[in-house]
Amino acid sequence: MEQKVENIRNVAIIAHVDHGKTTLVDQLLRQSGIFRSNQVVQERVMDSGDIERERGITILSKNTAVNFGDTKINIIDTPGHADFGGEVERVLKMVDGVVLVVDAFEGPMPQTKFVLRKALELDHPVVVCVNKVDRPEARPDEVVDEVLELFMELDANDKQLDSPFVFASARGGYASTDASAREGDMMPLFDAILNHIPCPTGNLDAPLQALISTIDFSEYVGRIGIGKIENGTIHVNDEVVVLNMHDEDTLKKLRITKLYLFEGLQRVEVKEASVGNIVAISGIENIMIGDTICSPEKPEALPFVKISEPTLSMNFSVNDSPFAGQDGKFVTSRQVRERLYKELNTDVSLRIDETDSMDCLRVSGRGELHLSILIETLRREGYEFQVSKPEVLLKEIEGKQCEPMELVTIDVPEEFVGNVIEKLGSRKGEMTNMYPAKGGYTRLEFSIPARGLIGYRNEFLTDTKGNGILNSIFDGYEPYKGEIPTRSQGSLVAFESGDAITYGLYNAQERGSLFIGAGVKVYEGMIVGRNARVDDMDINVCKKKQLTNTRSSGSDDSLRLTPPIQMSLEQCMEFIGEDELLEVTPLNLRMRKKVLDNNLRRKQRARSN
Repeated sequence: MEQKVENIRNVAIIAHVDHGKTTLVDQLLRQSGIFRSNQVVQERVMDSGDIERERGITILSKNTAVNFGDTKINIIDTPGHADFGGEVERVLKMVDGVVLVVDAFEGPMPQTKFVLRKALELDHPVVVCVNKVDRPEARPDEVVDEVLELFMELDANDKQLDSPFVFASARGGYASTDASAREGDMMPLFDAILNHIPCPTGNLDAPLQALISTIDFSEYVGRIGIGKIENGTIHVNDEVVVLNMHDEDTLKKLRITKLYLFEGLQRVEVKEASVGNIVAISGIENIMIGDTICSPEKPEALPFVKISEPTLSMNFSVNDSPFAGQDGKFVTSRQVRERLYKELNTDVSLRIDETDSMDCLRVSGRGELHLSILIETLRREGYEFQVSKPEVLLKEIEGKQCEPMELVTIDVPEEFVGNVIEKLGSRKGEMTNMYPAKGGYTRLEFSIPARGLIGYRNEFLTDTKGNGILNSIFDGYEPYKGEIPTRSQGSLVAFESGDAITYGLYNAQERGSLFIGAGVKVYEGMIVGRNARVDDMDINVCKKKQLTNTRSSGSDDSLRLTPPIQMSLEQCMEFIGEDELLEVTPLNLRMRKKVLDNNLRRKQRARSN
């Protein structure tokens, strides 16, 4: 018989990127008395990774728990970026309701729609938290109307349309049912969660069933499965069976060795846990997301959202440039291979395939951000390697070659609208909607092939002088749209190895924009700038001025160099062409030609022409 577990609430915090989910969880933790009064706690304590903290984004969903009176509230902080949408879908299976966070100025954004749709499909009750009400340009009343319109657009039922609204400033540490309040604490939000999010239900006397929804990894105990107990009770030393609905070969018998519950940011070891609790289980080798842990009396797998398929792939290979091994701690193919396979323990949307070469692996992920964060993580750990240009993964559906599509929402000031429409049109984008947005902006909506967006974000920032906002979200597969013209500028390629010199660079900068300054070490075949024309050009940046009686060496000082363009990792990934590679080391990002010798390259070009 189904029983209610009154003293537990399981809730996920969902929102568009940057609307304040993680800061809100911070405040809930602080005000529930999890930390000692004299404990020093960093900001956004849930974003534990360095990259998460620097970029201000959440990459992996995180579990925490707070006690409010006699009730334990399990809170899951989810990512807002579309590349990590797979994380959101799975996490929602673990909870009984959601807190939807919406920025009081921006209102509902594309990712708000995506995460809310997933929650409504699972019939979850929603508490709407309008955050950042203390922003100078906040417009909470209009945002409430926009959220209700979004509910109606997504076919919410009557109960969901009656969702309570709470107005908060996560940074200020207060919430209220009154949009004009500017002080207080988070109690109104706690109350809304307790009153509106149902407690978990399940059969305490039935055989055990627990669905694993996320995976963590520890150097000491290996993979840790995190999931919710749907029925029964689990004890340490119980014999269990592991099943998976989508993979019938997983059936295996095991013994539970360690069991944990969440308390604040800690995992606390326990001997048993029952229905409704979110638990972490270690000691099960190769446990996967979607596995059901059940009692041997009645082994029955629970249904589960299949993990999203990757849409982009890149080749990761050993660094073989003339500067290989100068910066990195781990440079061999064995070390890079081991590290990439280790990543599969926690990142379930990642795929790794072997290639013809032992020194090269094909790595596929959910999008540009997903792969760039993996590259940045390895780089910081001291790995050195090379990556190729990202390529989209095509799929055959009903005999037709199909490609991944993206739904793009762009907010730009009116004067840039024409430029954006023209650029996306040339990249096979189709405009589906256009209407005035808030603050004098115009909102444009496009359907565009995923490969059409590779390399566009930088152009977009330049074209809109930094005033545009671009959001994209995966939108299924459609038949291949044909060729898309790639970048319109060639590369400036170093003609010889040595140190870049002001005189050589001064002559080179007349040909295009430079990526390096004087004194930088270069090698033959390294890309040192962007040509103003379509084709590549070999240039000598190490060229010295010939000294004669009539020329003084001091006149070099009067040569003015334009400051070089500093390329970020994402910009480099977008810039490189089919015949180019990006060399990634802990200290440097260098773009280069696959074939370094310029005579060989010339012969190759002649052959292909």
